[in-house]
Amino acid sequence: MGNAHHILISPDGQLTLIPFEALIDEQNQFLIQRYAFSYLTSGRDLLHFQPSVSHFSAPVVLADIDYDNQVQAVAAAKATTARGYQNLRSADLANLVFSPLSATKDEATAIKAIIADAKVLLGKDATETAVKQLHSPSILHLATHGFFITDVEQNLNPSLSNDLQQLPQKVLHIENPLLRSGLALAGANRRNQAPANSDDGVLTAQEVAGLDLRSNQLVVLSACETGRGDVKVGEGVYGLRHALVIAGSQTQVLSLWQVDDEATKLLMVKYYQNLKAGQGRHEALRSAQLELLNSPNYQHPMYWAAFVPSGNWAPLSDR
Repeated sequence: MGNAHHILISPDGQLTLIPFEALIDEQNQFLIQRYAFSYLTSGRDLLHFQPSVSHFSAPVVLADIDYDNQVQAVAAAKATTARGYQNLRSADLANLVFSPLSATKDEATAIKAIIADAKVLLGKDATETAVKQLHSPSILHLATHGFFITDVEQNLNPSLSNDLQQLPQKVLHIENPLLRSGLALAGANRRNQAPANSDDGVLTAQEVAGLDLRSNQLVVLSACETGRGDVKVGEGVYGLRHALVIAGSQTQVLSLWQVDDEATKLLMVKYYQNLKAGQGRHEALRSAQLELLNSPNYQHPMYWAAFVPSGNWAPLSDR
């Protein structure tokens, strides 16, 4: 690496699921202690990082989401300190009950104290419809459960012809990968009761791709596995990150595994403090992660390494 400090990475295949910051060097130190990493979907991303006049609206924060106030007893019984669900199949989504994330209200309150003009949507107001009606907020922060559902093998009828059974496996998979990752918003636990053609509280990656984020500077998804998706060689991760890029977001901060609620709140508060101080969008996250790494309670990478930054690393603009 020579004297390099800032490393740009455009990972492919399974490498997209690895936080390089948490790897160990020959001196038994984490790479984050020596290098700053920025992730790109491809080298073409660099062409979009030129300064431009942006017309964005005020930051928006969604937190302490009321997934279903009629199933509080069920949610309390399944209360969790980790954000998100993993190892799911499509059939499992219908039976999922999203539990409250108690620390996210404090997270939103702390962010509001740092970014005074931020609009905060809590509880039943943090709806899928509200997100879809946003017009390029400069920052969009969603503190909620994320999900990623692994692909479902299609069992072919034995009576089908041999020619059909010999089709490439990717042709036989009928599930859209952008429908298998997403975020839980208000009312998500009542999604099966939602009227046809209405918002059901589950914001899929496909719906994220249709959001108006053309002038958005930063999207933070402080939820579990929001950085995961279908891994396609030569194409990276086909999920929420891909959808946010399509929607126009300049920078994305997403997670690769289940994250501790309290540790995430602490990390996010430090991140926004660093952004407010003028640090770059990626360097601000690195600084926050190093603070957790050097703390007595959150030294393990499971607490700080889940979040990876992608896209533009420059400081936020106030234009």
